[in-house]
Amino acid sequence: WQLGLMSGLAFAIFYTVLGIPIARLAERKNRPIIIGTAVAVWSGFTALSGMANNFAQLVLFRIGVGVGEAGCTPPAHSLIADYVPKEKRASALAFYSMGTPLGGLLGLVMGGLVADAYGWRAAFLVAGAPGILFALLCWFTLKEPRKLMAQHSAAIQSTQVTFGETLKYLAKKKTFWLIALGAAIKAFIGYGHAPFTASFFLRVHGEEVKALAESFGLQSIGFLGLALGLMGGTAGAISAYLGGQIADKYAKSDLRGYVVVPAFASLLAVPVYILAVSVPSASVALWILVINGLMGSLWYGPVYAIGQSVVPPHMRATTSAILLFTINLIGLGLGPLAVGILSDVMSNGFGMGSAQGVRWALMISTCFGFVAFALFWIARKTIREDMVS
Repeated sequence: WQLGLMSGLAFAIFYTVLGIPIARLAERKNRPIIIGTAVAVWSGFTALSGMANNFAQLVLFRIGVGVGEAGCTPPAHSLIADYVPKEKRASALAFYSMGTPLGGLLGLVMGGLVADAYGWRAAFLVAGAPGILFALLCWFTLKEPRKLMAQHSAAIQSTQVTFGETLKYLAKKKTFWLIALGAAIKAFIGYGHAPFTASFFLRVHGEEVKALAESFGLQSIGFLGLALGLMGGTAGAISAYLGGQIADKYAKSDLRGYVVVPAFASLLAVPVYILAVSVPSASVALWILVINGLMGSLWYGPVYAIGQSVVPPHMRATTSAILLFTINLIGLGLGPLAVGILSDVMSNGFGMGSAQGVRWALMISTCFGFVAFALFWIARKTIREDMVS
């Protein structure tokens, strides 16, 4: 529960809640400065985690990471939407979103290697230190379009709206709420599966995993971290990029392409994932999970592009924060908890044992993808009327 608190709840609460006031600030102030400051804060607290001496300090530093990360994506989405033309928005936001799976890949692989060689404290220091450099790059190289366009800046200042006015505006945008809930369910599945995937392989395919690991000169856990990190991170990054490219391509002729892409990806991912956790071979299961990963992040670009396109420019950062609040509250806040409870119920309440319990928990939770498909598909009816900018 301590690991769950640090990796999930302690981070998620501050990340989701603080995203909204920081986004409000980004509607008026210099977004590159806000982004750079956010990078410096979360990188600094990551490095400080390597100096913690007890659980309370680790939780405190993890909260600091959540506070810092809350200040990045809402202003970043808003800035990207200003930088690129509307017809390339999904691709640009998808490229930005590739950072999530690539970061997961680097964290699993490099973090494990550094921790093995120099200890877990060094891993935190190595992970946090480069962020200071990127913070400086944000401050001194990113440009604020509002400053470059004095007339536009004046217009922005004259059209400032309150948080309540933004919510009232969004209340009329059915497409926004449909894609927000659809993405939240996809995040629920993804975040819910993440903590239990390695457990599934160890419990269900323990002997085969051990043999595979020994062939690479690794322990079972180290092998799974490397395999899942490389396969999942690479597939996730490719998926995020392709989702934006495909959506932009088809949306040129029909805006419904922005929701059709994540709809079909959500639908197809269900049987693919169930197959992955049902086959008797660990190596085959890992490769099928790569196919699943290629569909898992296709929604990033289209969803974030819609979020930036259903509102005028002066509402974009706040809208992004509301979208992320919905996605992460349901996905990060409830996903791991729900799958964990379901695994316990299936293991103990139904007497399946831990191996079959976690397998059925993963299969049942992935079926929520049908709901995500329905929400994205229904959004086809309103997206052409709701897209304004």
